[in-house]
Amino acid sequence: MPASDPTYPLYPTSPFLAFILCIIPLSWHLQAWNSGTCAFMIWTGLACLITGINSIIWADNALNVAPVWCDICIPASTLCISRRLYHITSTQTVSITRDDKKRAIYVDLAIAVGLPVLMLILHVIVQAHRFDILEEYGCSSVTFDTLASYFLYYMWPVAIGLVSLVYSSLILRTFYMRRIQFNHVLASNGMINPSRYLRLMLLAMIDIMCTIPIGTYTIYISLQGVPLNPWKSWADTHFDFKRVGQIPAVIWRSYPTTYTSVQMTRWLPIACAFAFFALFGFAEEAMKNYRRVFW
Repeated sequence: MPASDPTYPLYPTSPFLAFILCIIPLSWHLQAWNSGTCAFMIWTGLACLITGINSIIWADNALNVAPVWCDICIPASTLCISRRLYHITSTQTVSITRDDKKRAIYVDLAIAVGLPVLMLILHVIVQAHRFDILEEYGCSSVTFDTLASYFLYYMWPVAIGLVSLVYSSLILRTFYMRRIQFNHVLASNGMINPSRYLRLMLLAMIDIMCTIPIGTYTIYISLQGVPLNPWKSWADTHFDFKRVGQIPAVIWRSYPTTYTSVQMTRWLPIACAFAFFALFGFAEEAMKNYRRVFW
């Protein structure tokens, strides 16, 4: 049966290509102990891979043909959507000893993994049922539309973006005040050069400019046309929790807010992957690795 998406196979091709672009620079960033950068590549790459596979499995149907896959990919997608760029904060201090570098990695991992896991746990409180299956898109998490949902789930991207904005502002201030010692500070770090530092800064600013407006817009469209339900109890919110909603494309495409939300969720990880590769895939260290692999 032909796919219902008129652009098929553009979408599954695009996320798989984006996944490859995320994986290509991963090895040398791991060697350089760039934990935050690696987290960005892994979460973004997983988001692209998951949505690409989903778009193939459910290209022309909304049947529950892979229930276990849905249970795995929903948490992973949630982790991917809440992107972490706090790695930029580690460039504010100079790690000299091996213990300092390990400590910086532990902090990065606590932020890059700990906060998304916390967000996932809190989402269970307002998760209405197991998941929905949207034709063309695949598995989609479900949130009970109550006031608590906005504090436990929807507010996280905006809050994280605001904190990142504060950190980036402090970095710009520090960079301006210490611009004379800039090269010396980075040289003493040993793991980052001025070019990589500035590219990380640019990547962080791009992410912030996208995260805050998109997170705010997500809250806005979630409030449109849907009345807030009162929170009664855990049992009321999770009534018939094992239910799996099956929504044909003709239905969800007919609602502008749902259509916009789905398309944003599909294409944003791909845009992030291409932006990352544009900044790091043609850098000096990348070209050296390409030449070494070629020869």
